[in-house]
Amino acid sequence: MASGRLEKLAAWFLSRLAAGLLAVFRLLSPRGAAPPAATLPPITNPLLKTPAVRLAAMIRRREVSSVEVVHAYIDRIQEINPLINAMVKDRFSQALQEAAQADRLIEEETGGGEDVLEDKLPFLGVPITVKEAFCLQGMPNSTGLVSRSRVVSGYDAPSVALLKRSGAIPLGVTNCSELCMWLESHNHLYGITNNPYSLDRIPGGSSGGEGSILGGAGSVIGVGSDVGGSIRMPAFFNGIFGHKPTSGIVSNEGQHPPASGLQPGFLTTGPMCRYAQDLLPMLQVMAGPNADRLHLTSEVDLKKLRFFSVPHDGGSPLVSPVDKQLIQAQSRVVQCLQSQLGVSVEILTIPQLRYSFQIWGAMMAAPGKDGKMPTCFSELMSDRPGKKVWPLWEMVKWTLGLSPHTLAAIGLATVELVQRTEPTPFVLQQKDALQRHLEDLLGDDGVLLYPSHPHLAPKHHTPLFTPFNFSYTGIFNILGLPVTQVPLGLSVEGLPLGVQVVVGKNQDRLSLAVAVYLEKAFGGWTEPGQVKA
Repeated sequence: MASGRLEKLAAWFLSRLAAGLLAVFRLLSPRGAAPPAATLPPITNPLLKTPAVRLAAMIRRREVSSVEVVHAYIDRIQEINPLINAMVKDRFSQALQEAAQADRLIEEETGGGEDVLEDKLPFLGVPITVKEAFCLQGMPNSTGLVSRSRVVSGYDAPSVALLKRSGAIPLGVTNCSELCMWLESHNHLYGITNNPYSLDRIPGGSSGGEGSILGGAGSVIGVGSDVGGSIRMPAFFNGIFGHKPTSGIVSNEGQHPPASGLQPGFLTTGPMCRYAQDLLPMLQVMAGPNADRLHLTSEVDLKKLRFFSVPHDGGSPLVSPVDKQLIQAQSRVVQCLQSQLGVSVEILTIPQLRYSFQIWGAMMAAPGKDGKMPTCFSELMSDRPGKKVWPLWEMVKWTLGLSPHTLAAIGLATVELVQRTEPTPFVLQQKDALQRHLEDLLGDDGVLLYPSHPHLAPKHHTPLFTPFNFSYTGIFNILGLPVTQVPLGLSVEGLPLGVQVVVGKNQDRLSLAVAVYLEKAFGGWTEPGQVKA
């Protein structure tokens, strides 16, 4: 339990450090921050409220041109991005050229018409956005690191390439946290990204730019990655859908930083979108040949599934209590399933969930099967193999406004100084017990409801006080289970509510089917334009 005391000490240190420096932090006025009273303009073009699969069908039937759709999204991005600072580099001119090519292809199609196009190019002419951490040819790939500001991708990451081959047209790349290891999308290269529902709040991280641009209707589908909740937290905070696939299904190649140690088994790449019906076809494309392992085209009868609900982690001292509105929203889901589907939902407590952070932290820092240690965060910050930044010196520089790194990144490097590199027997015991319990519980027909995060979308910088709250999502990366994040309307403050839907390995289609059902029952994504900050 010594590691637990060290983690508590690190948490105390970070909270005291944050308290002492937050006033200075606010004086820095990070680039991209919008006036708190600002709101997003309302959506006026109906194309922006149309799911991607329906847009693709309309384009194939020539009811609308791809050029019109791409123009609509370009206009929306130009309208909202000054407020949310989500897209950090666009490729609008290339996108319009590619849209014109898609329209010409449809005009010239003579070998079977719409059905052939749908089969070969299911997203033909549909715009898409991509997290900047992924390689997208001709676009920056810095992951918010100042020293990588001139890095430009010369190729497409496999997941991005597959979507492009399906006909999707990238509009640009979106912001993320520095080196993708914090739940606020903020760095000193692109600035800070705002939540479209309340501009003084975070959009989550590390795929926060994707979450923000999608939630604000500046995109309809997007690509994110998730090693501790980096798809699901932004999806939750921005009122959209996000799916963390079963581990090993979608390629993680072509993103920075690369995973090392045991981390490749925890990192996942997956779809983010505003409409539940787009999740499955996106995953079908992104999984490539591995899609066959998921049997995504098999019909799902929700009435034949077994449902479970866990309202909280059991009270970890490192993690905040779950907001009452989120507990109530999850209870409404339980009531809906029982009354409308006629299924029973068993309310559970799972004691091992109290140790979610300890399990995640230990496994992320553990050596790989080859015995090699994962690349340390302070080395990733330096972006020079074998060289590390000195976090305490960076802290001194930060207080003077001279560090190229964010306070969160410096804090993570500081925690690394006291973190164990080998999981303790106790942590391994809890992890193994939790893995067995959930795999036995879920099987091939079980569905578990679990909170997405203890808090509604926090205000900027406040996660520095609660650095371990991501444990609600991070634990499922370690377990390798697929999870779909589902929006459940808005809170009394006008912020998104949501729930995680967890299923057994390779049973992704079950959580995706539940997402489609809950979208109909609870309304899915809600336009944020009229919500005041």
